[in-house]
Amino acid sequence: MQKKLKIKQIKSQIGSPMKHKLTMRAIGFHHHQEILVKNDTPQLRGMLHQVRHLVSVQEIEGDAS
Repeated sequence: MQKKLKIKQIKSQIGSPMKHKLTMRAIGFHHHQEILVKNDTPQLRGMLHQVRHLVSVQEIEGDAS
């Protein structure tokens, strides 16, 4: 089974650089405190590293939603 990541936005994007806001939009966030479940890929990990101060990440196994 492929690993998935449960990603929650824990901090507002207000006052963040435009690059971070665009990265959050590319990940799929639209609202504060939103929770997303995404496949674990190197590209996603790179984006999450860039905005690590705005999100919390939890690894989950397989088809859990």
